[in-house]
Amino acid sequence: MYKTQKGINDLAYKIIGCAIEVSKQYGPGLLESVYENCLVYELISKGLKVQRQVKLPVLYKGVELDNFLQLDVR
Repeated sequence: MYKTQKGINDLAYKIIGCAIEVSKQYGPGLLESVYENCLVYELISKGLKVQRQVKLPVLYKGVELDNFLQLDVR
């Protein structure tokens, strides 16, 4: 779906628009978890598929290490 440059640009435009909307509603100073909840709401309302708190393995030279990266929103 987002394999062309136009598709990627359209997706980026939607995501940035959602982030701006959250910022307009609340401004600075809230907990990150509040912003995350609001952003996820906005992304879903725009028809985007969202995953929260996704753990990704850390690979080093083809070996999976004991730790992981945790993405707030994917």
